[in-house]
Amino acid sequence: MACFAASLFLLSVFINLSTTKTDSCDLYAAVGQSLTLPFTFEGLTTFYVLRWTHNNTIVFYRQQTRVSVGKPEDISAAGSLILKNLRPTSAGIYQANVLTPNGTFAKAWSGHLCLMDKVQKPRLVYSCDFKSSAVNLNCDVVKLQGLAFSWTLDDKTLTSEKRQTLSISLAQLKGERSFTCSVENKVSKEKSDIVRPVCKTPSPPPPPALLCFKPNLVMVAVAVGAGLILLLLIIIIILCCRNKHDKTQMRPGELRMLSLSKREPDSISPEYETMHPSEDSPATSPEPKARVCYENVSPPEVQVENRPQHLSADTEEQRVSPVPKPRTKSPQTQNK
Repeated sequence: MACFAASLFLLSVFINLSTTKTDSCDLYAAVGQSLTLPFTFEGLTTFYVLRWTHNNTIVFYRQQTRVSVGKPEDISAAGSLILKNLRPTSAGIYQANVLTPNGTFAKAWSGHLCLMDKVQKPRLVYSCDFKSSAVNLNCDVVKLQGLAFSWTLDDKTLTSEKRQTLSISLAQLKGERSFTCSVENKVSKEKSDIVRPVCKTPSPPPPPALLCFKPNLVMVAVAVGAGLILLLLIIIIILCCRNKHDKTQMRPGELRMLSLSKREPDSISPEYETMHPSEDSPATSPEPKARVCYENVSPPEVQVENRPQHLSADTEEQRVSPVPKPRTKSPQTQNK
């Protein structure tokens, strides 16, 4: 009897495997989530044989009240298999088979489970296109594979918009209009923050400058010019201070001689003429020679005694040279 029941059980497993579609997913779940497989058998008691397999590997087996594979808490009251903390290796084909106490086939179920990552929150961005008078919105996400998009305008869903981008004319942006985008896959759904586009007409560009220089070059030129001006001022101040210092150090006599040297000689003083006689004036014996003559003259008494009697007064005047007197300009006499 037991052999017959086992043969029927293996036959049912083979039939279920042959009829299961291995190239499509019947169930979807996200990694890290928990999932209860959708299998129920009303009136399931401990007298029935319950068997669960994952990719042809037995994960739970209970016969009457004895559980040989798995844990009793992994099965619900209706016979469903409870999967906790799903991992990528949890994907695959799951099968359930129930046999009556006498070994006859009661019920079977199979399903293909696929695991997916949760979608991340999208970021809604926009740009203003004034050439086409429109605003372009983009629902930015990390991964695009297997995602569906939806749009809302002022909390109203735009049923006709299913793409990642949305274009609205600028005429429809009168007033404050709020936009959101949503992205979803088989296991999760996320919604972006509210965005209120603002598009202002840009002001006309300023006229081009006649001369265009780089800001760094202009700053260098200004600094060099300021340095040269400062250096020139310092040199001027130093020269002025030095000139003033020289004037204060000069003696009064030097200032008087300097002022006299700048004058032009208007006339010749009498003293100058006396010291430097002209060529037309008669030569006179210098004063030192006259002094010699006086020194060589004997005393008056002796000279009078030895003087010849016939010497005239004119001859005596010629022998003694008088001291030169200052020359005075006088008109020539007529009886010359």
